[in-house]
Amino acid sequence: MSRKNNGSGQADTLGIEHIDGLYGYAMVLTRNRTDAEDLVQETYLRALAAMAKLRADSNIQGWLFTILRNVWLNQLRQWRNRHQVVEIDADNGAINSVGSLAKDSHDIYVCQLETQWVRAAIQRLPLEFRELILLREYEELSYRQIAEVLNCPLGTVMSRLWRVRVELRTLLTK
Repeated sequence: MSRKNNGSGQADTLGIEHIDGLYGYAMVLTRNRTDAEDLVQETYLRALAAMAKLRADSNIQGWLFTILRNVWLNQLRQWRNRHQVVEIDADNGAINSVGSLAKDSHDIYVCQLETQWVRAAIQRLPLEFRELILLREYEELSYRQIAEVLNCPLGTVMSRLWRVRVELRTLLTK
């Protein structure tokens, strides 16, 4: 994290290197580009407001993911209370890139097909499982960091990850 004091005590940047990961997580939660962008923006606004309380040795990435999830949960509660209709954009995947070492067009095509296949399988998982896969496999958070973000015991994270991997394996072998 880069903290530059601009004279007013407020940081010029705050974990901006995590913005892509936060956006991917927001896409998993919202399944809508606009809502995901709004969620990431709200996350950074709240993070800036709370930055004075942040310890120097804090895990910025985990902290930002926790803020994002809490903002989303609050928005979800408000939505449920208002009974509004939410549009789900199923064509927009949360994971938009998979590294490819392919050298020819056939390899690139096969890689893209596999990516779409995995993305479709992940989208069929329940939300709590999609969250876990994204945080562990794509954002590479540790089990402990995931437990902090999801506010649940470490053992729960471990058992849910085992279950989601089994479920994903089943979906991919069908």
